[in-house]
Amino acid sequence: MKKIFTTLSLLTLGLTAMAQYPTIGKIHRYDATLDALIDTTAKIEIVANGFTWSEGPVWVKKEGYLLFTDVPENTIHKWSEAKGLEVFLKPSGYTGTGVYSQEPGANGLIINKKGNLVSCEHGDRRIAEMPLNHPEQKKTLAHLYEGKQLNSPNDLVQKKSGDYYFTDPPYGLPGRGKPEPGKELDFQGVYRINTKGEISLQIKDLGRPNGLAFNPDESILYVGTSERPTLITAYPVDKAGNLGEGKLFFDAAELAKQGIRGGYDGMKVDAKGNVWTTGPGGVLIINASGKLLGRIATGNPNSNVAFGGADGKYLFITSDMNLLRVKIK
Repeated sequence: MKKIFTTLSLLTLGLTAMAQYPTIGKIHRYDATLDALIDTTAKIEIVANGFTWSEGPVWVKKEGYLLFTDVPENTIHKWSEAKGLEVFLKPSGYTGTGVYSQEPGANGLIINKKGNLVSCEHGDRRIAEMPLNHPEQKKTLAHLYEGKQLNSPNDLVQKKSGDYYFTDPPYGLPGRGKPEPGKELDFQGVYRINTKGEISLQIKDLGRPNGLAFNPDESILYVGTSERPTLITAYPVDKAGNLGEGKLFFDAAELAKQGIRGGYDGMKVDAKGNVWTTGPGGVLIINASGKLLGRIATGNPNSNVAFGGADGKYLFITSDMNLLRVKIK
């Protein structure tokens, strides 16, 4: 869903804990409370680069490494401080032959409650689950809604109950715009998969639903949109797991006045309820009341974020051709 960059190779920048990584960008502070989240001396480090469009980071805590995708290259990569960059899975999201689209690979990733990898797969148009390191055991969790193929599942989360929620914009379909050959649904939905494997449509009135995340007690699901109107909406979650009527959470109006524009993509929520989301001008940090605390300006378009690292105190950012990290508190 972003411009494609031609690359000849993948460059791993730094292999050990003593490595000095290049830095880019700037961290903008709009509220003093950001100091409790990011130190004033924190830098934006480039830990690997050379990707076409990096996406979907998830930290595998038990094994101590990060997984993330390169969607156009149909690849999931693995990165660790000790070993640097490795190919983890290829193909990642399209198992057909020939050229399917500009973005055929996996997009959003999570590690579910069983410790398995769950992926949003553009080309195969499904949500899939596999045990780590056992791709031959991959299985489909969702593929159809009312007998029609999904568009191209983009991002997902899992509730403590075991239910999954995912967004389904058309970015991975052939055509990249209008018309989109093969599109069977006339809307872009947000769906729930319950523990019985039943899929239900939760939201259908968003133009391009993209990133999503629960607040700490899972009473609210935040959903960001990546094309106009670009905003983050908060949806109440009832006891049965269904979503109620959404309310505006954040629309970046003040940034727009400064000429800083852009859509929302992946997001995560920390234990205090702060929302860390890719959006206009970088990665935005927004408190639970909807106040903008700061902005991590990387200088490039950004797709998603993940908390991780050996001590759990890094924010990883998939940022166009780069994999970045920022030390957080």
